[in-house]
Amino acid sequence: MSGPHLVSNAGSKSLESPAFADREVLERAVAKVILLGEQVGVGTEQMIRLLDSGLTVRELLEYLAARAGNSTYG
Repeated sequence: MSGPHLVSNAGSKSLESPAFADREVLERAVAKVILLGEQVGVGTEQMIRLLDSGLTVRELLEYLAARAGNSTYG
């Protein structure tokens, strides 16, 4: 990733109506998070519940990475 505050560094206009290329990048990133979650046994609905309960995206990624580190797959 290019930096810890990728979204917060973007201007408010880009957050309101992201360009097509920005939307593609976001969609690819979300797809990768979903794939990682599936690989470590965390479903999409569970990730949504974690985010809804107050977990930040960074914390979700750390959680998934920790699970990946403890996983025996691969």
